[in-house]
Amino acid sequence: MDTLNRRTFLAASAASVPFLSAMSSASSRASQPGPSRPLAISSRNGTPAVKRTMELLRGGADPLEAIVAGITLVEDDPNDMSVGYGGLPNEQGVVELDASVMHGRNHKAGAVAALQSIRNPAQVALEVLRRTDHVLLVGEGALAFAKAVGFKPQNLLTDQAREAWLRWKQQLNPRDDWLDKDQQVDTKPARSGGGGPPPHIPFTHGTIHCSAVDANGDLGACTSTSGLSYKLPGRVGDSPIIGAGMFVDNEVGSAGATGRGEAVIQSCGAFQAIQHMADGDDPTEACLRVLKWIAEHTKRHDLLNDRGEPNFNVIMYALRKDGAYGSAAMRKGSSFTVHDGTQARHEPCASLFE
Repeated sequence: MDTLNRRTFLAASAASVPFLSAMSSASSRASQPGPSRPLAISSRNGTPAVKRTMELLRGGADPLEAIVAGITLVEDDPNDMSVGYGGLPNEQGVVELDASVMHGRNHKAGAVAALQSIRNPAQVALEVLRRTDHVLLVGEGALAFAKAVGFKPQNLLTDQAREAWLRWKQQLNPRDDWLDKDQQVDTKPARSGGGGPPPHIPFTHGTIHCSAVDANGDLGACTSTSGLSYKLPGRVGDSPIIGAGMFVDNEVGSAGATGRGEAVIQSCGAFQAIQHMADGDDPTEACLRVLKWIAEHTKRHDLLNDRGEPNFNVIMYALRKDGAYGSAAMRKGSSFTVHDGTQARHEPCASLFE
């Protein structure tokens, strides 16, 4: 099939013509029925988000408002340690949250980064979009804005996340002031059956991304995260950066990313995926091409395995204006969430490497 340029893209998508290529033969979208809308896709942890998003889309809600309402459910879940309340903290034990939103029809975006003490950064990002002429607020400025528009500060560090952080601190370095587990003085009563490996320390690059298209073909997207576990204070990943962790072009589609944020920033991942769809790639092809670009531009030896492939994961998500969708990860085993109006379900991501 000849590559479609941006000018012919809309006519093709309106006719729901699938784009086929050698890359898509390995795609989980190869057997996908014809595109439909409304439709919402998300990262694997987004089942509650897409359910709520679809419920609101059916009621006529704006796509972005529906998405933020859905993502709020995940941000409020203390058991999801990659997002919002209960997210894993930075190296000082402080939870810092990032989020971005983008409205397709108005092509306006809002974002916050290194936001402390506010559990719903996606909602704050939406208020940045609605109320200001800015796109990105960070740190103390983001917190001041959130309080000014009515958000109430609270402690975001749950007992579960604090215990994980303390276990991480204990194993930092044998010469630091934190005692490893086997160095600690046990003041508790003895228990039978002791010993065994040290407790698992949760660690995540985790994030939630959600994109949606309504019945009219209007799009919205949001990416929200607590960021890299135990990061340097003030570290900002791709999630709040428009064009990296999330981007929307209402004439083409929406895209987002989870995984190693530094790699996504350096590839302008979401923007690149949109451009590939505009040039004629189907959503899964677009995701795979971004991952291929990342792999080809990963030069640091400590980020490569013995085959010269990235030793980290990035997952890309893409939703086209007509409702076609796709996702791809660096390697097999990842999945994403989709709701096409019938039910929310997990589907396997395509993969760049075995």
